[in-house]
Amino acid sequence: MTDPLHPWDFKGRAVLVTGGGRGIGRVIATRFLASGADVMVCGRTEPEQLPEADGRTAAFVAADLRQADQAAAAVRAAAEAFGGLDVLVNNAGGSPAADAATMSTRFFDRVVALNLHSAFYVAQAANAVMQERGRGCIVNIGSLSGHDPSPGTAAYSAAKAGLLMLTRALALEWAPAVRVNHVTVGQVATEGMADWYASAAEAGEDVLKRLDHTVPAGRMASPEDVASACVYLASPLAGYVNGADLAVTGGGEFPARFLASLPPSAAGGTR
Repeated sequence: MTDPLHPWDFKGRAVLVTGGGRGIGRVIATRFLASGADVMVCGRTEPEQLPEADGRTAAFVAADLRQADQAAAAVRAAAEAFGGLDVLVNNAGGSPAADAATMSTRFFDRVVALNLHSAFYVAQAANAVMQERGRGCIVNIGSLSGHDPSPGTAAYSAAKAGLLMLTRALALEWAPAVRVNHVTVGQVATEGMADWYASAAEAGEDVLKRLDHTVPAGRMASPEDVASACVYLASPLAGYVNGADLAVTGGGEFPARFLASLPPSAAGGTR
């Protein structure tokens, strides 16, 4: 158990991060490694370089988490490798934009399976291990889209809204041994986002700078901001936090009517 006087010391604790080989998940895994934890990441394919910190490298297990048996196998691999499991971060997810009027039912099913079903499959298997040990923490990574959808995100937003409700339901059922919490993530400045905007708007960095001005905090989140929230929720400082939704959104987004009322210079060139 982590010393409450040194809440960021995770030495001797085992962490599984789904989708931890790249993007936000990679940074989350790296942060736990830097805090002393033993970390395993999982995904469908192994990344060219696994997360590492302080001379320590994360372990990897291949799994398609949309398949319940593979999700359970990933949890089992982590528990066997580390002698148990203390923390699960359900980070795997994502979706390309798609028009709800024309998306296929297969596309909708795959998006919901990746963003909702997989999180439950992994959490259920992790809970079984944690209940046996009498303690554990699960952190589900959600999205602002689950609260406030945008065009093109019907399937993704529905799945992420479901993930928030799933979090609250599991928090009720699995307490007191296992805490289950949710992180609502807003816009995050990642290479993937930069590439998408560069391709979609042929403006690249300029678009990202304008997006900064839509957030009350004055900037988009960094992956490190999300990782810090996960470490906090897994630490003794959050020992009484269960069923919570921690917003890592910089205050959300300014309403369009507010941005429309600003002169171009004040709005960061967003008009």
